Amino acid sequence: MKYFDYAATCPLDQEAAQLYVQTATDFFGNTSSLHDTGGQAQQLLETCRKEFAHMLKVHEEGIYFTSGGSEGNFLAIQALLSSPIKSGNHIITSIAEHASIHSTLEKCKQNGYEVTAIPLNQDGHIDVETLTDAIRKETVLITIQAANSEIGTSQPIKEIGKICRDNGILLHSDCVQAFGKLDMQEMVQSVDSLAISGHKFYGPKGVGVVYLSPHLHWHPFYPNTTHEGGFRPGTVNVPGIAATTLAAQKTIAHMEEQYHHSLKLRKVFLETINAKGKQIVVYPSDLPSIIGLRMKGIEGQLIMLECNRAGYAISTGSACQVGSQAPIKTMTALGIIGKPAKEFIRISFGKNTKVEDVQQLGETLIKILTGHGG
Repeated sequence: MKYFDYAATCPLDQEAAQLYVQTATDFFGNTSSLHDTGGQAQQLLETCRKEFAHMLKVHEEGIYFTSGGSEGNFLAIQALLSSPIKSGNHIITSIAEHASIHSTLEKCKQNGYEVTAIPLNQDGHIDVETLTDAIRKETVLITIQAANSEIGTSQPIKEIGKICRDNGILLHSDCVQAFGKLDMQEMVQSVDSLAISGHKFYGPKGVGVVYLSPHLHWHPFYPNTTHEGGFRPGTVNVPGIAATTLAAQKTIAHMEEQYHHSLKLRKVFLETINAKGKQIVVYPSDLPSIIGLRMKGIEGQLIMLECNRAGYAISTGSACQVGSQAPIKTMTALGIIGKPAKEFIRISFGKNTKVEDVQQLGETLIKILTGHGG
């Protein structure tokens, strides 16, 4: 099977896997235990915290480890809402956010918050004027993803951050798809919190990282929690965190190299499908590793199944929305509805993707389109 679904998850880096086993074997203590075995695990945990703080250029007091991006988004938003700059009950987001953001905000609605979800413009970006117009005096939080997982557009987080500061609004950003692909150091200075997930950059599943501004006086969502400074309960996954830290270091070190590799792969793919240009709609992207497209007249699910039969793993959008009958949120955010919205497929590249495989995938898609009368 040729894998083209890196935006959903990545294979575990071999060195990270080895470190996981070593840590689980040698540093197995509970970080809250007061004996030396627990102290050794705690020391390693704090080393990982310092490393992430160094990579993001933030204070280590603001780094918290979680079970992944979805939990990170939930807990970060709850923390921000527990320490608003001003009183109010209004939140702004985008229609294209990850499912974990939408589900968190549905919970917020049950607690009395009003939520405004704004669309993307035709280029797949947040229109800053539209966002500004949505702000009310009661707006206390804005949550906007740094990079879209389905078409790969990035958002003007720095500009949105300034708008938030000018209006006394807190800003959270889902950076799960952005880490290791975009420069995070400038972005992190513009937000009050962000969340990332290890398995998106060749770390193990079940590990995430949240940055939460140390200047905020937030309250724990779970009362009487002691782990991670009260941010989340449960024994800390030190082996997973150590492996994720190594995977993150390697990803950051090779970020520019991977960017150019993805650019090359994207160019080859687009050249391969060019012959069917009018029948294939390719959406704008700022991340060359993600290609969102539609093949007119064929449902994305059928294309995915045909590709799977031919030995290619692609997707029809975020894996967290599989099973939903509704079109993916990004299509809705772009104003694409009905049958065209269900024609969407996503192809995403990684460090193991080969040029010849990309070319063959493109040729396979053309065969599928031709076989359906395209």
